[in-house]
Formats: sequence, structure tokens, C-alpha cells
Amino acid sequence: MPSIHPHDKFLALVQHPVKFRLFLMAKLPAAYFSGVRVKAITAQQSVVTVPYKWFSQNPFKSTYFACLAMAAEMSTGLLAMMHTYHSNPPVSMLVVELQANYYKKATAKTFFTCEDGSAIAAAIQQAVSSGQGVTIKVKATGTNPGGEPVADFFITWSFKAKLPTTNH
Repeated sequence: MPSIHPHDKFLALVQHPVKFRLFLMAKLPAAYFSGVRVKAITAQQSVVTVPYKWFSQNPFKSTYFACLAMAAEMSTGLLAMMHTYHSNPPVSMLVVELQANYYKKATAKTFFTCEDGSAIAAAIQQAVSSGQGVTIKVKATGTNPGGEPVADFFITWSFKAKLPTTNH
């Protein structure tokens, strides 16, 4: 019987309509209540959406920047989580920097796409093989339903393998 790759197990969890929403509610309640959802994910790319609705709006009749940031970060973080899922040794991950450029008011559902899955996987592999912390800056591009750019987020992730300590 062929074994199932950890990526496939992670994808099954993220794409499950109930399990992933329960995960969001338990671990990221702000994202859950804001309506942040996974639209699509592969080993290379993820697309995460955030709606423009009462719970995610600001006083200027657009989506609050923090809700946009949650969706952007999730589009990159899902790829990182997939490539660290059940890794041996385990790998810790942490956002260490965030930059954003805004181009247009987000007045409808915003789609954040990150296409840096291969680069994230390479950074994680480098952290595991070197035993050192590795950082990588990745991009999440937000567009409106018409495909117009709303914002670009640049998220710097740090990865470090949790190597076993040796007692001498």
C-alpha cells in the first residue's frame, strides 16, 4: 500500500469544509469571524479570500487593513505550514517582518495569491540541512473580483529546525 505524502494529508485538511473552519475558529478566531477562507492551494500556490462585510470593514467603507493582512499572511503561511507539516526534524516558523503597498480601496471580496511555494520549500530545506535559522521574504498579491490590484504584502518568514540536542 503506497504511503500518503504529508503534503497530501495537509491539503486534505485545509480543503475539508469543516475541519479547516474548526481549526480557524480554535486557532485564528479573528480570521474565522472576518470571513478569511482558502479558495485554492497547491504545493506552489495558495489563494485566500477575505470578504468586504460588516465585520471586516473600516470607517472608510473598505476592508480594514488588518483583515487584508490576515488573508495575505495566511496565503503565505499555508504554504509554509504545508512544507513543515509532519517534518522530521520539526521546523518552527515565525513572521519576522511585514510590508504592504496599497493601490485601491478593497470594497469587495479580495483574493490574495502567493506563488512562492517552491522558494518556501527550499528555505525550509536549507534550515533543516544547515541547522541554522533561515529567512525568506515572500509576496502575496491582493486583487479584487475584476482582477485589479488592491495591495501587495511582503511577509518575511523565519524557519529553524528543532534539532535534537546531544548530551556529551
